[in-house]
Amino acid sequence: MKHIKLVIGYDGTDFHGFQRQKGLRTVQEELERTLTILLRHPVRVKAAGRTDTGVHAEGQVVSFWTSCPIPVERLPLALNSLLPSDIVAKKANQVSPNFHPRFDATSRVYRYLIDNRPTPSALLRRYAWHIPEPLNVEAMKQAAQYLLGVHDFASFHASGSDLGSTVREMKRIAVVKRGGVISITMEANAFLYHMARIIVGTLVEIGLGQREPEEMHSILEARDRSVAGKTAPPHGLCLMQVKYGKRRCTNHGTAEGGREAF
Repeated sequence: MKHIKLVIGYDGTDFHGFQRQKGLRTVQEELERTLTILLRHPVRVKAAGRTDTGVHAEGQVVSFWTSCPIPVERLPLALNSLLPSDIVAKKANQVSPNFHPRFDATSRVYRYLIDNRPTPSALLRRYAWHIPEPLNVEAMKQAAQYLLGVHDFASFHASGSDLGSTVREMKRIAVVKRGGVISITMEANAFLYHMARIIVGTLVEIGLGQREPEEMHSILEARDRSVAGKTAPPHGLCLMQVKYGKRRCTNHGTAEGGREAF
């Protein structure tokens, strides 16, 4: 038996999230169905994170076991001939038996897109949150810097998932505007439920002048979801990359629980 690590991308628009749900179309259901057909034996996958309805991915990582003799490097090409067009297999390699795509990850990178023009782009409507009012990007950048480092992100944690500790390490966060599109890129060791989207919603309120950039510090310190901004819609969020490497032994929330980011 071979243990395979597979990197996939998907357009989350028409999926009810990644995780299998009875009677609903999900990424996991489509992927496992296609792998079972291709490999000619039942397949169940483990994933780096269970993205929510409408959230996209460029670098989701899954793993599975197979006894099929198809060369590992040919798996993506073979899979893509059978997968629906809104899922793409990008890269495959054989990994050690004890590899786990979620627990072995050292960080995740998410990107959120905002279409900040008076008239929305027809091509971005599935992948960016349209905000017609001008956003103060410099104020958003200033506020984002308060999130760097190890903090208790309880103010950015939605109810519905009990992960234990709400301490996480934000390794980097960048707010960039090109033309009329603003991208917010976040890399953390792990994300709480809706954490990325609540951060974006709070930054947008700052960009609109409804809050001062310095308020981000007090929002963090409050450890209270009610003081942070609204949750940004899911369709602007994309899981860009899951990183692996030597893990540090810390107590800063490196063990991930159930759902993440969205």
